[in-house]
Amino acid sequence: MLFKHIYEEGLAQGSYFIGCQAAGVAVVVDPRRDIQVYLNEAQKNGMRIVAVAETHIHADYLSGARELAKATGARLYLSDEGDENWKYNGLEGFDHQLLKDGDQIKIGNLTLTAVHTPGHTPEHLSFLVQDGAVASEPGYFLTGDFVFVGDVGRPDLLEEAAGIQGTAEPGARRLFRSLKEKFLTLPDYVQVWPGHGAGSACGKGLGAVASTTVGYERRFAWWADYLRRNDEEGFVKALLSGQPEAPYYFAQMKQLNRDGMPILGRLPEPPQLTPEAFRRRLAEGALLVDTRDKLAFAGGHLEGAINIPAGKNFSTWAGWLLPYERDLVLLASAERVPELVKQLVRIGLDRVVGFIPTLEGYAEGELRTVPQITAAEAKARWEKGEVFILDVRGADEYKSGHIPGALNIHAGRVMRHLSQIPKDKPVVVHCLGGDRSSTAISALMGAGFTNLINLTGGIRAWQQEGFPIEKSPALALVGA
Repeated sequence: MLFKHIYEEGLAQGSYFIGCQAAGVAVVVDPRRDIQVYLNEAQKNGMRIVAVAETHIHADYLSGARELAKATGARLYLSDEGDENWKYNGLEGFDHQLLKDGDQIKIGNLTLTAVHTPGHTPEHLSFLVQDGAVASEPGYFLTGDFVFVGDVGRPDLLEEAAGIQGTAEPGARRLFRSLKEKFLTLPDYVQVWPGHGAGSACGKGLGAVASTTVGYERRFAWWADYLRRNDEEGFVKALLSGQPEAPYYFAQMKQLNRDGMPILGRLPEPPQLTPEAFRRRLAEGALLVDTRDKLAFAGGHLEGAINIPAGKNFSTWAGWLLPYERDLVLLASAERVPELVKQLVRIGLDRVVGFIPTLEGYAEGELRTVPQITAAEAKARWEKGEVFILDVRGADEYKSGHIPGALNIHAGRVMRHLSQIPKDKPVVVHCLGGDRSSTAISALMGAGFTNLINLTGGIRAWQQEGFPIEKSPALALVGA
């Protein structure tokens, strides 16, 4: 058996290429939308991809299952569990099979057995993998967003991201039963390969290593003691507390992954725009995404541009702040554009109509800048009541220590809470070190705010000076 874990760092997402060398065939589980990596793996190993499977209807990225099935002619294997609201649609024209608990996918000497493991989502499947050429029992468990290394999938996403109220607690209770009845009944030696690693918003404490075993999780996972004591109430309370903010784009991903999304066929190749074409695109409503670092953006940028620095978190911040209904133009070097396009199409932002490599020759008039303030200057003005403090870190970061009186709005959520931010006095915006605050400031400037100042070095600089910090969450903005 060929077993290949294919990991995408930006979304902390794992997919799996599993092949039978004897038969020259392979199955791919939970592929991402830019599918060339799987085609390359098949070609390198002389295999045909004949099956494509999904563990569940994903929320954090746009699935490549339909894309890969279309490109290869493979059969789709998708869940038929869960309620009527989360059944797959849009499968006309695809060779597909809907799976129930216990159903099997057989290719060559390999058998993948579907195990219904609800909790993260109602329809969630995990797959036990058996290599029939060498073993009579399964040795691998592909757990999707059911069990991670050191954690379990969050059950609140249908409520948090998709807006389906009253699903978080029932989901947590289903997850408790899935762990008890499906996971902990497996032998300790079974390898666990999850759908996400550290950095994913699909859980709150995912481990950084790629895999684990049933035995290790049984003994050391944070939830293991609750299962040993059969303490469902304690488990539910612990699981639902402290989950990270779910990006807004998750709701759109859920719908597209359930009902179908456009088949790309090939990745977009946006052209370098001439200055005239660039200005025309902006006049037609396109949004400029400035992918330079925070210092370059602060030093001079075009009015209305959104600053999302190129890097591994580009997809996530794009999902938080970029509108799906508008065309996008990237400010990035020609060498970086292909990778940025991949990161955007992974979350369904396909409307990249061009790029510009620099502002030189493209900018007309004076560039806008982001005023900066040191921690000492901010403290002096804060003590006099001259400035308002906006903390754009996550809620848990805020609760662990913040500037007294600061308002907390997650950087990805500022555009939905504009009325909470004053316009009649200077607003000092900060995160931990300055990246998220630059992104938030760019979005707010595009919304018309002209009174924003970035705290240089973030709250880290404030703390290093020994300035006041409190832990009361009283002024945190509650809600989405």
